[in-house]
Amino acid sequence: MSSKYPAYLSPSSTLTKAQKSRARREPSGVFSLFQAPQIQQFKEAFQLIDHDKDGWVGEGDLREIFASLGITPSPMMLDDLLSARPGSGSAPTSPTKASDKDRGINFTMFLTMMSERLFEFDTEAELLEAFESFDEADAGVVKVEEMRRWLGDVGERMGEREIDKLLKGPFTDRQGNFNYREWVKVLRVNEEDPAEQPMQ
Repeated sequence: MSSKYPAYLSPSSTLTKAQKSRARREPSGVFSLFQAPQIQQFKEAFQLIDHDKDGWVGEGDLREIFASLGITPSPMMLDDLLSARPGSGSAPTSPTKASDKDRGINFTMFLTMMSERLFEFDTEAELLEAFESFDEADAGVVKVEEMRRWLGDVGERMGEREIDKLLKGPFTDRQGNFNYREWVKVLRVNEEDPAEQPMQ
């Protein structure tokens, strides 16, 4: 299966170092997928992860961010994250140790990976409309057990693990209500122009 991304973004690329460097400097079409404020938000997120400020997220950067979150990553988790490339769900792990730059990602790759995740989903309005059909009281929540039944038994059926990943967590309260409005807000990138947002 051929990738929709250039070969230099593949972990098995056979380009020379000079070719990779030149390819990395070429402009990317991913910037046209987002508005300037969205790109700025992603840039800020990338810079938070890039602790050494070298323009690459490598193993040291990931260890720092995980430590600040109180998480001790396994070597396998680090290797999976460092080997990930746009267009590949999960890259195979490399048996040989490569440099951080060969295993990490730069901002363009980060933005491409974010676009793959975000554009897999329906628009915010479509997601809200789908959930609202189950929210008879228009309260912004749906009953987890009802959603579990619909997601597992009707249409494109989801497995138990998929349903659990969706419905368990911070968006479900103790009464068994799933707050879909908050979930959709977190899921989608804010597409509003900051100039249009009311001052608080």
